[in-house]
Amino acid sequence: MGFEMSVKPPEPYKGQCDEHGEFGGTVSYILGRQFKSACPECMRIRQEEEDKRTREQEAMLRQYRIAQQLGAAAIPSRFTDRSLDGYIAETERQQKALASCREYAENFDKHFRDGRCLMLVGLPGTGKTHLACGIANYLIRQRGRTAVYRTVGGMLIELKSSYDRNSEHSESQVMDGLTKPDLLVLDEIGATKPNEFELATLFAVINSRYEQQLPTLIVSNLAPKELHTAIGERCVDRLREGGGIVVGFNWESKRGEL
Repeated sequence: MGFEMSVKPPEPYKGQCDEHGEFGGTVSYILGRQFKSACPECMRIRQEEEDKRTREQEAMLRQYRIAQQLGAAAIPSRFTDRSLDGYIAETERQQKALASCREYAENFDKHFRDGRCLMLVGLPGTGKTHLACGIANYLIRQRGRTAVYRTVGGMLIELKSSYDRNSEHSESQVMDGLTKPDLLVLDEIGATKPNEFELATLFAVINSRYEQQLPTLIVSNLAPKELHTAIGERCVDRLREGGGIVVGFNWESKRGEL
């Protein structure tokens, strides 16, 4: 046995707001209770205030996440504020290198989907690390991506320290920090003659990212044809696969100029 509940449509009524004066509203009846609509201008102002608070909270959260990501990126202090816009490109070759790095950063979503790597190679003091960190900073700050920076030496020290039983981080945690971010920047490739452990570690990191189709950005003072001596043929093949981009820096160092 059931019952029917009559539903009356909202009725118009004239309301009075202390702030905005008279307004036209509606009154509804639900289960015998009367509900009158509020002043539309007050509602609009409240909604704007709520929207503003939401935007401020989202901005604070975004800044917090960026700060976390920048901390995890471990970009050296000298390069934490480096940007693509801050790179001074005076010659045609410098402009071409900058354009290649800017294209990689601005179209990173596509390069990321393709797992396309970037190699900045050539003479020291030509701005390779500046541009590499500029790309990482751009991806973190502007695109909400994760990126980490490591030198080869720093990476090896970090891994070796994980073998200590008193280490705060396990080997798998250190490897995850290298193989999980959207972009890994590996600097100082070929700075020293590699031993078997270094070659094996470089291959483990680069190959893991290759298998996950995650891009790696390497920075080296070597010429492109010399890379295989520093990281091995297998690593070079993986970095080049899928249209890996090689950018040459073959002009004189700007360091120390007066």
